[in-house]
Amino acid sequence: MEEEAGEEPVLDRTTASKDFHFYHMDLYDSEDRLQIIPEENTSMRREVVQAEMTKDPRGEGERKVQRDLQEDVDDLVHLYGLEDEHELGDEFVEESRMGVSGYLPYGMKRRDPAREQRDWRLEGEVAEAEDLGYGGWGLAGQCQDLREAYRYTHGRASEEYECYVIPEEEDEEEAEDVFCATCKTPIRAVEKAFDEHKEHEVTPLNKALESAKEEIHKNMYKLEKQIIEMENFASHLEEVFITVEENFGRQEQNFELHYNEILETLAQKYEEKIQTLGQKKKEKLEALYGQLVSCGENLDTCKELMETIEEMCHEEKVDFLKDAVAMADRLGKFLKTKTDVEISAQPDFEDQTLDFSDVEQLMGSINTIPAPSAPVINPQAPNSATGSSVRVCWSLYSDDTVESYQLSYRPVQDSSPGKNQEVFTVTVKETYCSVVNLEPNTQYEFWVIAQNRAGPSPSSEHAVYMTAPSPPIIKSKEIRSCEEAALICWESGNLNPVDSYTVELTQAETPEASGVTESVVGIPTCESLIQLQPRQCYTIFVRALNVGGPSTRSEPATVHTTGSYFHLNKDTCHPWLTISKDGFTVVRSERKILAKELLPSKTQFTRCVAVMGNLIPVRGRHYWEVEVDECLDYTVGVAFEDVPKQEDLGANCSSWCMRHTFASSRHKYEFLHNRTTPDIRITVSPKKIGILLDYENSKLSFFNVDISQHLYTFNCQLHQFVHPCFSLEKPGCLKIHNGISMPMHVTFY
Repeated sequence: MEEEAGEEPVLDRTTASKDFHFYHMDLYDSEDRLQIIPEENTSMRREVVQAEMTKDPRGEGERKVQRDLQEDVDDLVHLYGLEDEHELGDEFVEESRMGVSGYLPYGMKRRDPAREQRDWRLEGEVAEAEDLGYGGWGLAGQCQDLREAYRYTHGRASEEYECYVIPEEEDEEEAEDVFCATCKTPIRAVEKAFDEHKEHEVTPLNKALESAKEEIHKNMYKLEKQIIEMENFASHLEEVFITVEENFGRQEQNFELHYNEILETLAQKYEEKIQTLGQKKKEKLEALYGQLVSCGENLDTCKELMETIEEMCHEEKVDFLKDAVAMADRLGKFLKTKTDVEISAQPDFEDQTLDFSDVEQLMGSINTIPAPSAPVINPQAPNSATGSSVRVCWSLYSDDTVESYQLSYRPVQDSSPGKNQEVFTVTVKETYCSVVNLEPNTQYEFWVIAQNRAGPSPSSEHAVYMTAPSPPIIKSKEIRSCEEAALICWESGNLNPVDSYTVELTQAETPEASGVTESVVGIPTCESLIQLQPRQCYTIFVRALNVGGPSTRSEPATVHTTGSYFHLNKDTCHPWLTISKDGFTVVRSERKILAKELLPSKTQFTRCVAVMGNLIPVRGRHYWEVEVDECLDYTVGVAFEDVPKQEDLGANCSSWCMRHTFASSRHKYEFLHNRTTPDIRITVSPKKIGILLDYENSKLSFFNVDISQHLYTFNCQLHQFVHPCFSLEKPGCLKIHNGISMPMHVTFY
């Protein structure tokens, strides 16, 4: 340290020059100013000042700082060509001679808290300098405050240049971390204490972000749905628009054809009427002309007779008498001739009656359209039905005009459609119809007829549609589970068979699983073994499916994957035993007298008073407990499903059991398999027996749960699945506890 103190500290001029940055006014006002200003090397500056502090006493340190400042000013004056204008440099030196005491308070106020946190590493060195007696303004932090104060408060402009000292960038403000639900804006957590947000409701920013995203997603889903609806509506409008154009074209052609035909008919009638009228005119004129000629001839004859008589009157008497006799005969004959003086043809024409019946028929045929052709009914579309309704669609592959459709249907029974069934009819205007009030999972026969003013069309072909099934019924008492899986059983709930079943399971809401629904599809039977996560709670639903679609959800069932869970099987129960409603307690009352001897059975115990449990068929480790009475004769263990029901448990190679008998205040415990038992004595009679079935290691172990004592372990040859079995030799009860976690002392076996 002494050698180091003796060395003359050298202040790196490049380091000092980095403490101050001078720029022109246009650069100071530029938006890109902060991008071109290099970051200050504060750590190196502090090292230099610290070196000065450790070498010089108070007066020497002050003079050294003044020299350094003067050198910095000279460098800057030379750099910017200000040798003739010493205003900035002189003032800088003059200000520096005043000492730091004048700038220290201001500099301290302008210090950035973030910068103070970065200077914590220098506190030890500063304290050491103070111990050496070099405190005061020469400290590294105070020298830095001086330079910062000058940087912020002092700058002078010359006649040609306007220079400013650019302050260091302040650290960015703390980012917003909470969301004000009242103001709908992100804020910092510290602002919650202010009056503006003090009474407001705030939420974490991440939660508010997720909520906003979820709301946006919901709105996007609604918007997409609306877009689809509008696109479908626009497509329908386009189809209607095209149909209107096509119908107009057909009607226009129809009108033109009929009107041309009407005009041709009218023209033909006109020609016929004109020809008839002309013929009548000709006949009238010819008759009148004949009368006119006859009248002229008579008139000429009369004139000739008059002239002849006048000439006779001038003759002699003898000649007159001779001619008079002849003239008298001639006049007698002429006068006896009848002259027709009536007009044979009247000038008026008869009114012509025009027969327009054929024209009217043609006019009526303009609006007459033919009866439509038979529609074509479509096959049933997937998911087009519910349990009580079905959507039927059909098409019309012609240009026929249709006013309405008549849809008829009837149920199909005994695979013989259309026999002695009531027919229902619905009239619609569209080419589809949703028929309601139907029976679930039932086939219906549909056909359709098109109608217009001309009459009905022929019937379409008949098509068979099917409604969706009824929801299945989960058998809660038959659900079996373990930590890795669950066996779900249900009833179909439908008279007719269904195509398949779907199991939907929803995990209880946890941070890892927020009610996500999973589905197991294509299940052909009424049970399914489903793999699950251990130590979780699931809600189970079942749907039935057929060609019409899925049924509604069944009533929910809850499954816990904590330990092994099973119920007692009533089908295996001996008649002397009674199983409680919850399926976990078996009771033997006083001995009953059977009406008749029990016949041998493959499922029900007839000789041994026992019952079996329905354990899930999953290999692994299964654990359950049995609560017993110390004075009760009982047998507990496991057995194959095909264990002889006429033999005692443990008396064959298909069962492994623990048997307890009580007589004369003595307890006897046996671990039986194929009628053999090891020589084991149990000093503490168990009140609760734990049973561990280990498929992986082919072992069956028994424990005294109350004192965590291992009783015995069988090494079993488990070539198939086994089931828990329970037997009571005397009146009493056994209570089974399952669906529980495996105790710690059991896990070691």
